Amino acid sequence: MVWFLMASWGLLPLIGSVGHQPLPLALGAVLTVVSVAQCVVSNRITGPALDHYLGKAVLPRRRLALPLALLAVAVALTASLRAVDGVGDGMIAFLLMQVPLAFTIPYALLVSIRVLLLRYAAFTAVLFMVFAAAGMRGGELAGLALMALITCALTLVTVRPCAWSLQVMWQAEEARDVQARLAVAEERLRFGRDVHDILGRNLAVVALKSELAVQLAQRGRPEAVDQMLEVQRIAQESQRELREVVRGYRDADLAVELEGARSVLTAAGINCAVSGAASADGLPARTQSALGWVVREAATNVLRHGDPRTCAVRLSVSSAAAVLVVENDGLSGGSPTCGGGSGLAGLRERLAALGGTLDAGPVGGRMFRLTAEVPR
Repeated sequence: MVWFLMASWGLLPLIGSVGHQPLPLALGAVLTVVSVAQCVVSNRITGPALDHYLGKAVLPRRRLALPLALLAVAVALTASLRAVDGVGDGMIAFLLMQVPLAFTIPYALLVSIRVLLLRYAAFTAVLFMVFAAAGMRGGELAGLALMALITCALTLVTVRPCAWSLQVMWQAEEARDVQARLAVAEERLRFGRDVHDILGRNLAVVALKSELAVQLAQRGRPEAVDQMLEVQRIAQESQRELREVVRGYRDADLAVELEGARSVLTAAGINCAVSGAASADGLPARTQSALGWVVREAATNVLRHGDPRTCAVRLSVSSAAAVLVVENDGLSGGSPTCGGGSGLAGLRERLAALGGTLDAGPVGGRMFRLTAEVPR
């Protein structure tokens, strides 16, 4: 933009109207060199000025010293041409339209519109005084004011809107990047949560049955083979479930999880009673899946923490909500089940997505109760 305006509003009028005497020619040649220098310097600081406008970097004000000095020299040379009648009538106004643009284009990105208008008004007042001293009168001064107004308006309607448009586009691009990063983070959380929920209980059962198989083998009991076959089956089932998690298709079936929890806890020597399993069939798939993960995590915690003798799992379904309660008498001092670790945190996230809640904590003595509620 500055190169085009320098050539169309500066160089062409200067070539066509400058006087052929030595002094006007010399002043015109020096003004051309200064105008080229203004364009070069303006191009070099416009990029950093745009970064300043976008908040990506701060442009030191000392970098404005050179373009400001070139502007002052250009104004002085233009006034000198007017003083020696070195250009044709009316051409001074055209020269003055392009002289400040090389400075005001980057400067408009560094200050507010209000500050720019005030300082441009001060600059116009200085021009009035300088060119009045150079012999400009009446209509020429009025033309000078008009040209200053046009130059200021041109700066405002081109530079600031272009910078604003670039800012909007870059913000949109950044928003897409943030959205992509959030999607990746959400998928990582889902994967980590599902792996924890799937492997937590299964590994606890594998450890328990392996220990039992070792004790049976040491006693020469044939039941050790059955226990190791069960360990093999659980390991294969864990592999299958983990593949489903990787594919993103993993859902927990509530009825299957209730029966699985009863079977696992009973095999571990815990008296487990399950009630209300038949009412699970009428629940939506998403509710069944969320409560199925609750059952799995609750069974994992019962196996891992404390030394329970009994565990009760109750499912009640009403027109308003589905409520799952898991109680066991294995709470011990400092039990991790009271802390709401990563497993319970993952469950709360699952239930919160459905508008549900999860409460877990001691209820007196050695009893620990986990209650999950999901609205229907």
